[in-house]
Amino acid sequence: MSFLRALLGRSKPAKPDLDALFGLPSAAVTLQAVSGFRPTGTGSVAFRAVEGQAFASLEQEITDLLNADNGPKVEPVADDYGYTWLVLRSPQAENPDISALVTDIHAVNSSLEHSGYGPSLLCSLVAFADSKGRRVALVYLYKRGTFYPFAPLGGQRRDNALELQIEAAIGSDLALEKDKSRWFPVYGAPGL
Repeated sequence: MSFLRALLGRSKPAKPDLDALFGLPSAAVTLQAVSGFRPTGTGSVAFRAVEGQAFASLEQEITDLLNADNGPKVEPVADDYGYTWLVLRSPQAENPDISALVTDIHAVNSSLEHSGYGPSLLCSLVAFADSKGRRVALVYLYKRGTFYPFAPLGGQRRDNALELQIEAAIGSDLALEKDKSRWFPVYGAPGL
């Protein structure tokens, strides 16, 4: 089968590695040291909601579980493209615990994946901001198992130069997406 794939020029899709999310805290330290971007304490997980009571119950269970402890506040938000975003906001707005936020994002992804909804997952992101008010997200592409930076400007524009600077700064901390055509804009992403 691999010979046929090679002959036809097709490659085997990358398997998602949710444990790669745990590289975000060290990337956050690097990002702050190199460019002054600090975590905002907000992250989100995007997925295509599946019709039916089983999925709705799972989504509610995840939301209730995360809202029950002293962890982040969780809010489901639907976007214009039919995706649901579970937005997680750290209770410590001044000095957010990025490790705890990443653990909760991992838990959401893992819960959906282990319940058979892995194909519905799109991406996860963690937001950062600097003293100038610029915002950037480190986006994890579930189906590729890689990260990329996304720096929105206003409207439907992005700061490509800043994205490339961030790529250079955190390249040794995270598995970055090499194919820049897959650095999809997530304009208006809840949590960013």
